[in-house]
Amino acid sequence: MKNEELPCGTIAQPILHSSFFILHLSIRLKQQESMALVNEHFLKLPGSYLFSDIAKKVNTFRITHPKQEVIRLGIGDVTRPLPPACIEAMHRAVDEMTNASTFHGYGPEQGYDFLIEAIIKHDYAPRGIHFSPTEVFVNDGAKSDTGNIGDILRHDNSVGVTDPIYPVYIDSNVMCGRAGVLEEDGKWSNVTYMPCTAENNFVPEIPDKRIDIVYLCYPNNPTGTTLTKSQLKKWVDYALANDTLILFDAAYEAFIQEEDVPHSIYEIKGAKKCAIEFRSFSKTAGFTGVRCGYTVVPKELTAATLTGERIPLNRLWNRRQCTKFNGTSYITQRAAEAIYTPAGKQQIKENIDYYMNNARTMKEGLEAAGLKVYGGVNAPYIWLKAPNGIGSWRFFEQMLYEANVVGTPGVGFGPSGEGYIRLTAFGNHEDCVEAMRRIRKWLV
Repeated sequence: MKNEELPCGTIAQPILHSSFFILHLSIRLKQQESMALVNEHFLKLPGSYLFSDIAKKVNTFRITHPKQEVIRLGIGDVTRPLPPACIEAMHRAVDEMTNASTFHGYGPEQGYDFLIEAIIKHDYAPRGIHFSPTEVFVNDGAKSDTGNIGDILRHDNSVGVTDPIYPVYIDSNVMCGRAGVLEEDGKWSNVTYMPCTAENNFVPEIPDKRIDIVYLCYPNNPTGTTLTKSQLKKWVDYALANDTLILFDAAYEAFIQEEDVPHSIYEIKGAKKCAIEFRSFSKTAGFTGVRCGYTVVPKELTAATLTGERIPLNRLWNRRQCTKFNGTSYITQRAAEAIYTPAGKQQIKENIDYYMNNARTMKEGLEAAGLKVYGGVNAPYIWLKAPNGIGSWRFFEQMLYEANVVGTPGVGFGPSGEGYIRLTAFGNHEDCVEAMRRIRKWLV
């Protein structure tokens, strides 16, 4: 329950009335003392993860149609091999592990200095953004940290999300009880949804109330759309004025093609005081199976206790990682470091260009079929409007059974995703071309 007299950004401790406490205690005593109790918030979650449902439907189709070749443009897994510079670095690191004098055991939970320094030097310094090494935390991919960041935040903080949204943001808040209950309209009771639709050009409106935590992902997954610097500045200004924490997922920043699209929220003045940024090497360097990324928690960033004391979140996240994370492997971090070498940068660019060429091919092909298409310019995602008002899952099944192409139903990303399909540009080019041919033949 909120306490209006507390400082802005703090959350009130629920009052434990004696009658409630006695009732809770009596129920507990009646239970067997050896009984383990589940976290019942997990029971609120849908029965399975979105991509598990898709896999089951695709497997059913393959069993019943064994001669049909399916082209998968659904789950955003990469298909290009790891850059040669990364492979060479991994081989050298493996060789080091064979010698006692160069062997590496447990590494620092925050990441090795060589990788952190490369990140700061190449990802931020050229944009006029400066961090100390202790503000960067290497991880095993952005999904882990975006899901775990809630560990350092109170369970009763209010949450705001753009809609549609990457499912991990919602599900991780459900798991800790922060999201409330799932209502009939597909929304969670304690979450503020900010629709991103064709009607508002996929630009979420600034809330007319204060929210404790806001999730932003740009370039966006699933819509593939972006915010300009002036649009992102409005969010930073809102956060600073309302003591709001922004959790900014920049996993796809390397795919940005246009000049006025920020690669980092820290390009906006004041963002270090209100934002945590998550990045990933999964799509940029093909690390989906290798696992590596990083999170930036500026030392200027604080949040409040119930008494109004300001606590640096950098310190709390460091404590959390030291307790719950054993660090990313040395071999993996050497591979990530190689991304920043001249050869590595060139190889990464070639992969990104390959995927973005796929995106252009898909966008042009779908538009030629008379479909409404968004994204695909600054991100490797195509957000496809289903024709004739067809629902997401219905269009998914029609496209699977009639064109043998797999996408991701937009409604799986939130209520505002209904009526859309997400397609990814991570397949090989020939498959993308063939998929567009099939869809045109099916629809035209």
